[in-house]
Amino acid sequence: QVRLVESGGGSVQAGGSLRLSCAASGDTYSRNCMAWFRQAPGKQREGLASMSSTSTWKYIHDSVKGRFTVSRDNANLYLQMSNLKPEDTAMYYCAAVQELCATISRFDENVYSFWGQGTQVIVSS
Repeated sequence: QVRLVESGGGSVQAGGSLRLSCAASGDTYSRNCMAWFRQAPGKQREGLASMSSTSTWKYIHDSVKGRFTVSRDNANLYLQMSNLKPEDTAMYYCAAVQELCATISRFDENVYSFWGQGTQVIVSS
């Protein structure tokens, strides 16, 4: 079992930056893939970034490439978001699965076994 707790969300003006954190606990010693997703009201959950437990593999979705970066520090996952836009307003979730990132559909939410409760990001124009 893996427990995930997100933090770092908040309200920011367009053009601003936020850094989200995901603290993982439990069985974090097994190989795993962790990811960031977001869900805006009335929209489907979308994958943004993922990273392997060895930090060997790192993926950023094209929709946020150039503005968002992902990093890991041991069992913790981070999402640095820059040049935020109102359309980035959403609930942001951390997810994990005990598989290699390279072997899964890393932006498919159905692949992930563990989820955090989410952290809200609001970007005003």
